[in-house]
Amino acid sequence: MQPTRRHGRLERPDCNVYYEAVGDGPAIVFAHGLGGNHMSWFQQVAHFADRYTCIAIAHRGFAPSSPIAGGPNPADYAGDLAALIEHLNLTDVRIVAQSMGGWSTVEYALTKPAGLKAIVLAGTTGTIDPLQIEDPERSRIAQWLQTDFANVPKFFERGIHPAAGERMAREQPAMHLLYRQIDDQNAALDKQAIGARCFTLRTRKPEELRAVACPILFISGDEDVVIPPFAADAIARVVPGSRVAHIRDAGHSAYFERPQRFNQIVDAFFKDIGA
Repeated sequence: MQPTRRHGRLERPDCNVYYEAVGDGPAIVFAHGLGGNHMSWFQQVAHFADRYTCIAIAHRGFAPSSPIAGGPNPADYAGDLAALIEHLNLTDVRIVAQSMGGWSTVEYALTKPAGLKAIVLAGTTGTIDPLQIEDPERSRIAQWLQTDFANVPKFFERGIHPAAGERMAREQPAMHLLYRQIDDQNAALDKQAIGARCFTLRTRKPEELRAVACPILFISGDEDVVIPPFAADAIARVVPGSRVAHIRDAGHSAYFERPQRFNQIVDAFFKDIGA
């Protein structure tokens, strides 16, 4: 028998936020990146829904959530996340976030909600500023910006989505096409403006993550050209109890590119912390 699947819309003062829930049991909320929506997590939902209630959201302004004039403000994401968890009466929650979803998750986790059991930050530091990490990783950022990050415009010129990566485009062309098709559902959004708003909010020092009252797992794709993958190691080093897992042959969206390995890492993390 297939897990039960429900969907709904959370009414907010200025918009509605779409969500889908699949399965039963303790909750995992999935928060997508700038190039995705709730559909991005299909490989995780199918894996975890036999044991968890998997709730995938479309951030405000991202279809099928309602449009917002001028595009969404990422500063509102954490409030939406809190409202959704309250709306669904979730008292036993884990959050798995990728890229932009980290902004939602870090800010929500810093409020120390009672039912939050764990967070997974994949290809993201959220509102933690990588430029404030310590050496030896800090000294690597300038080179990464000049090589990896500087290649992002060239990816677009070659028809490669930077968040998917050159390897996915070469080795998994069907998955790369699907990634782009999901992204195209929000082609009308000014992604550059939303990204700029995210970066404006990325001001927190790594040590501020110590205030989060649950275990934290960072997952980094070592070929990430969007977020420096080594930043997670520096942040985890100053946040007791946090962990880092690297996926060697993956880019920014390891959850999409290497789902089996990604899911195994998350599974092991939840098992180890009793979540």
